[in-house]
Amino acid sequence: MTWNRMVNPAPWGGVKAWLAAAVFAVAVLGVRHTATLGAKASAPPEASENEDIYKELELFEHALSIVRSDYVEEPKAKDLIYGALKGMLAVLDPYSQFLDPDSYNELKVDTEGEFGGLGIEITIKDDLLTIISPIDDTPAFKAGLKANDRIVKINGELTRGITLLEAVKKLRGKPGTPVALTIFREGETELEEVTLERAVITIQSVREASILEDHIAYIRLSDFRERTTDDLAAAVGKLKEQGMDSIILDLRNNPGGLLDVSVSVSELFLERNQLIVSTKGRLRNQNQELRSRMTGPVNDLPLVVLINEGSASASEIVAGAIQDHHRGIIMGTKSHGKASVQTIFPLKDGSALRLTTSAYFTPEGRSIHGQGIVPDVMVPFEKAPEQKPKGPTEDQVFERIESDPDVQDAVEKPSDDLVERKRTDNQLARAIDLLKGIKVYQAEGRLRAQGRRRVY
Repeated sequence: MTWNRMVNPAPWGGVKAWLAAAVFAVAVLGVRHTATLGAKASAPPEASENEDIYKELELFEHALSIVRSDYVEEPKAKDLIYGALKGMLAVLDPYSQFLDPDSYNELKVDTEGEFGGLGIEITIKDDLLTIISPIDDTPAFKAGLKANDRIVKINGELTRGITLLEAVKKLRGKPGTPVALTIFREGETELEEVTLERAVITIQSVREASILEDHIAYIRLSDFRERTTDDLAAAVGKLKEQGMDSIILDLRNNPGGLLDVSVSVSELFLERNQLIVSTKGRLRNQNQELRSRMTGPVNDLPLVVLINEGSASASEIVAGAIQDHHRGIIMGTKSHGKASVQTIFPLKDGSALRLTTSAYFTPEGRSIHGQGIVPDVMVPFEKAPEQKPKGPTEDQVFERIESDPDVQDAVEKPSDDLVERKRTDNQLARAIDLLKGIKVYQAEGRLRAQGRRRVY
């Protein structure tokens, strides 16, 4: 999900006044209507919208008074107010939420990149708790959970009607403790029961940065957090030193993150002052055009961006900017389609509101909410048939050692076999082939410009 950093909740002064009136009315037991009516009478005559709110608050105050006076046990005032706030935010959209102090602290820990949990990004989709994507090398990833899996039970309890925050609380916890999930997967006839053990989830945004072959660099981003841009810029610098002349940026199963980080990541691949994303909301200060503030260090290298249905939010901002500026080629399958921005409003007791404050649009003004980014080159993922790993033959091992003694360590600790990677990841293989073709075409163009032709 894409969200803004914390802001001062100044625009909510009017709401604070309304809530204060409601709480005051509830506090005076037995006077069920007087306080509300008094507050209503004091409202300016031109504030018709405020009058509508006060009418509804009268109903709210009435219900609260009944609960406080007639419920079988005396309820705590904070529980009632927190419950009302959760309900108020829940009816807006799946992404707006009231965060109690514990949940707000969890959110801050999550942004910093370390917590106890399973390693899945989740959302509410079609009223079902849905996995956006598993995070690499986590219990969820190792258990084979996939994007678009529906979690229908957590520890035997149905997730019908569960909020995102409630789900996060149930899924996170002390490392080493178990969590039982019941999974519904499209195309399967039976539910799948999976028990996972929570672990410390330490998230590194740059999951891989390496040269694959023919000076083609491969960079995989898992999310957009505080340090993502710095880490990515450092990786790009090292790859340039290794002779990188083209890039595959892998945003598959990247669920998003911070809005400003998606902008600074996009800057690395664009020219100065190019529009990256625009946001539009009800308030004037929510209408923004975010542009690149510099010419990126790799703005002129051939680029392929890989996406899939697990690419959401901030990932879609980057892919949309690359696509609309014709800066690179988007390849894979259609992305998730989440194009709203949430802003965090801290409250005085340590709780907070996570509120959808604006929608975002690509540089060409496209809204991809519910639609997703459609790739320039559609390449569905094809699962390769399993094969037993084949190591080098005895003759091959000794031949390599005799020809280059320094290679002995590499034989004892082999790196990923690119041939095998391309066999098991057809999208990556297509991206490599595409970049090779682009580079041949560019070389031909340079030769023609010099009045020469390549001889085959």
